[in-house]
Amino acid sequence: MSGAVQDILQDWSLPWFLTSTLVLAMIVYVRGYFAIRRTRPSLFPEWRLYSFLLGMSMLWLSIGSPMDGFSDALLSAHMVEHLILMSIVPPLVLLGSPAVPMLRGLPAPFVKIVLGPLLRSQPLLKLGQFLTTPLVAWLAMNVAYLAWHLPRAYDLALQNEPIHGFEHICFLGTSILFWWPLIQPWPAKRRDYGWTMLLYLIAADFINTAICAYLAFCDHPVYVYYQQQPNIFHVDLLDDQILGAGFMWVVGSTIFLVPAMVVTVRMLQTSPANARSRPPAIAGP
Repeated sequence: MSGAVQDILQDWSLPWFLTSTLVLAMIVYVRGYFAIRRTRPSLFPEWRLYSFLLGMSMLWLSIGSPMDGFSDALLSAHMVEHLILMSIVPPLVLLGSPAVPMLRGLPAPFVKIVLGPLLRSQPLLKLGQFLTTPLVAWLAMNVAYLAWHLPRAYDLALQNEPIHGFEHICFLGTSILFWWPLIQPWPAKRRDYGWTMLLYLIAADFINTAICAYLAFCDHPVYVYYQQQPNIFHVDLLDDQILGAGFMWVVGSTIFLVPAMVVTVRMLQTSPANARSRPPAIAGP
C-alpha cells in the first residue's frame, strides 16, 4: 500500500492555474475584508475571514491536492472529494459573506467599469433571484447529485478529465445555490422561509440516504471504471464501495441534520405560542 501511495504522490503535480486562482481569490478577499471591517466590524467578525479562507483551502484540498489522484484509484476517496465539494466548501465560503469583500478587494476601476454594469443588470439580478429560490436551488443540487452518480455518468467523468472538471463545477455551483437560501450571505435580502427550510434539508438528506443506501447494500460493484483500473491498493471493490457509501451517508446526513436542528430550535423560539408564553417586557420609567 505504501508503494501505491508513493506512486500517486509521484504522479501528482501542482495545478498552477487552480492554485494561483485560489490564492489570488483569498488575497482579494482578505484585502476587501479588512477594508470593510473598518466601517462594519459587527458584520464582519474574524470568524468570517477564517471561514472563507478555510473554504478555499478545502476546495484546493479536494481538487488540487493529491486527493484527486486517490479518487481515481478508490471510490471511497472519490466520495470524500464529492462531500468536500458539495457540503463543506459552499457553506464555509458563504458564511464569509464574500460578495462585498471581493468587490472591495478588487481594483476600483475594474469594479466600476467592468463589474458595475453587470451587477446592475436587471436580467442578471432576476436570474440570480430565481436560481436562489429554495425550489430551484434544491432541484439544481439534487438533480446534479443524482445525475453524476448514475453509473454511466460517473464512469465517463473518471475516464475523461475535461468532463471530470465539468462535474466538479456542477457540484460546486449547484451546492452554492443550495446553501444560499439557508445562509443568505450579506448583503442578500433576508427572507423568512419558516418551516420550509426544515423540509428543504430533510428532503435533501433523503436523496443522499437513497443513493448511499443503494451503494452500501448493492451486492456488486456499481461503477465499471474501478473494475477496469489496476487495483493498486489491493482492496475489495465492494468493500471500498461500502466504505465510501457509509462515509457519505453518515457525514453527509450529519451536515444536513445539524442545520435542520438549528432551524427547528429557531422556529420554536419564534413561534406565536412561544411568544405569547413569554412574560411582557417591563416598561422603563
